[in-house]
Amino acid sequence: MKGYTGDTIRNVALLGHGGCGKTTILEAALLAAGHISRLGRVEDGNTVSDYDKMEIEKGYSISAAIVPVEYGGIKTNFIDTPGFFDFVGEVNSALRAVEAGVIVVDASAGLQVGTEKAWNSCREHATPKFIFINKTDKENVDVAKVIADLKEKFGSSVVTLDDREALNEAVAETDEALLEKFFGGEEFTKDEFDKGLAAGIAAGDIVPVVSGSASTGAGIKEFLDMLAVYVPKHGSSAPYEGVDARGEAASRPCDGSAPFSGFVFKTIADPFVGKISLIKMISGKLAPGMEAYNSRAEKSEKMGSVFFLRGKTQGEAPQALAGDIVAASKLQYTQTGDTLCDKAAPIKYPPVHFPQPSLFIAVEPKNQGEEEKIGSGLHRLMEEDPSFTMERNIETHQTLLGGQGEIQIGIITSKLKEKFGVEVELRDPKVPYRETIKGSSDVQGKHKKQSGGAGQYGDVHIKFSPAKEEFEFAEELFGGSVPKNYVPAVEKGLRECMGKGPLAGCKVVNVRAVLYDGSYHDVDSNEIAFKIAAALAFKKGIAEAKPILLEPILHVEIFVPDEYMGDIMGDMNKRRGKILGMEPQSGGGQKVLAEAPQAEMFKYAIMLRSMTQARGSFTMRFERYEEVPAHLSEKIIAAHKAEAEAE
Repeated sequence: MKGYTGDTIRNVALLGHGGCGKTTILEAALLAAGHISRLGRVEDGNTVSDYDKMEIEKGYSISAAIVPVEYGGIKTNFIDTPGFFDFVGEVNSALRAVEAGVIVVDASAGLQVGTEKAWNSCREHATPKFIFINKTDKENVDVAKVIADLKEKFGSSVVTLDDREALNEAVAETDEALLEKFFGGEEFTKDEFDKGLAAGIAAGDIVPVVSGSASTGAGIKEFLDMLAVYVPKHGSSAPYEGVDARGEAASRPCDGSAPFSGFVFKTIADPFVGKISLIKMISGKLAPGMEAYNSRAEKSEKMGSVFFLRGKTQGEAPQALAGDIVAASKLQYTQTGDTLCDKAAPIKYPPVHFPQPSLFIAVEPKNQGEEEKIGSGLHRLMEEDPSFTMERNIETHQTLLGGQGEIQIGIITSKLKEKFGVEVELRDPKVPYRETIKGSSDVQGKHKKQSGGAGQYGDVHIKFSPAKEEFEFAEELFGGSVPKNYVPAVEKGLRECMGKGPLAGCKVVNVRAVLYDGSYHDVDSNEIAFKIAAALAFKKGIAEAKPILLEPILHVEIFVPDEYMGDIMGDMNKRRGKILGMEPQSGGGQKVLAEAPQAEMFKYAIMLRSMTQARGSFTMRFERYEEVPAHLSEKIIAAHKAEAEAE
């Protein structure tokens, strides 16, 4: 692959609903440019961008893939993104590396949820947009209706390139001089028209629509020509904003003469090569053997192999210039979202935004003793896909995977088996219930053991009552009933018991314990005896102090179009939730504020997607603990006892 400068490089993300034909458009572009001799098919598993074994098996894209197309003296770095909503993190990563997004629409399906999501993603990233209406060769396709629907949904910025009147008006509005010329009835020169159209596209005021068919090749060359002319050049962008070594605002111009800086927008975990970092060149140049400074890790990286990617094919890169996309292997400290730069001119760009996980599933090893392999495998996969999380809940003793949906979590567990040889089973997460007391008690805990030699003796009298702190301990002894040197053992014995309550074996919280009396034996008393005595007192005292179960309550923010409000509110009531309020959103729709028990929210991501045709989204965070209703508490306690008896 020959070297290209910023003027001859275009970076474009292909976006859209699953199945709209993004991958096939790339195949058609590669064929038109002479890079391949025949059109690959997703169904046959032989396309350039869907090269991963799992993508071939599933028949859809799982991760973003770089595919450069060299045509007419221009190199267009296409990033093919997945259409399934579970992989929105891949879309966010791609949009950090491009100057434009092409939203692909299936002419036979029309405007779909994925079309809306792609549009919104481009808007959130301030990325100029193009629309390609694909599959126009299918029967009973009404392209005019699709265009009308796009205009109705997204507004007057959507313009077809053959609508000269609408285009002229849109171009005129990009510049006062052009506007005067337009109203004066004068025609624009080609240079004026192209310059005005490019300015309108860059500002997001004009969204050109073209149509064609990837499977027949119709309109593909015209599509490539349009991108070559109208996709904003890297060098025309405003300087990239970041922070310097002191954390103060800094920027870097997008040209090759500035000090080197690049943004790592994606990581690939290659089983043969190792970790591959995909770098969007912001400024300067990068070559093998150079030293690059990682401004997040504050470590220098020696650049070994530097290469261009086209799907899974690697091409040597003697150097990469500002505006290009390049790959580097085996970087020791570098992760997705990091900035690599010249150590003499450090800068750090904002990281990729990944949405919070909305679906949590517990994973357990199918074979005993493989917990460590699961942990290391998941950490490796998180390098490749930072949009999922892994955490160990110390209260429920479960490892939880957090992701955007069932498809993503299914892919993660499949990769665990495929790449790391670990099989896992998925379980519903356990709720981290807690136990506390509403009343008070005054109990004795006495441990007395005599067996031949030295015996054990410990005797304590303890009052238990509710507390604001998680655990409060005090002693009000008098007359030496319990020697002072045994008091720490009593406290330690009580603290150890707080981890497992008498109702359902949950963590106990908000308890005050006062040691006020007891007795000891000169020979048989020791710390262990008093720890055991304290444990006996705890078990008896908590049981007599009106123990109750507590459950975690979550604060939930749900974003939905107006037409789904009734369904959302009705469903939240069924989940024992409370609607706190609603806030209209500037882009349309509503934000619903609510609170709901965690026990009712584990599968909410699946239900919300179903109720809103995937148009809804939500975030949630822990708010507080509240008492579990009595009828549910009885079921939870009964289930715990049955589980304990079974063990």
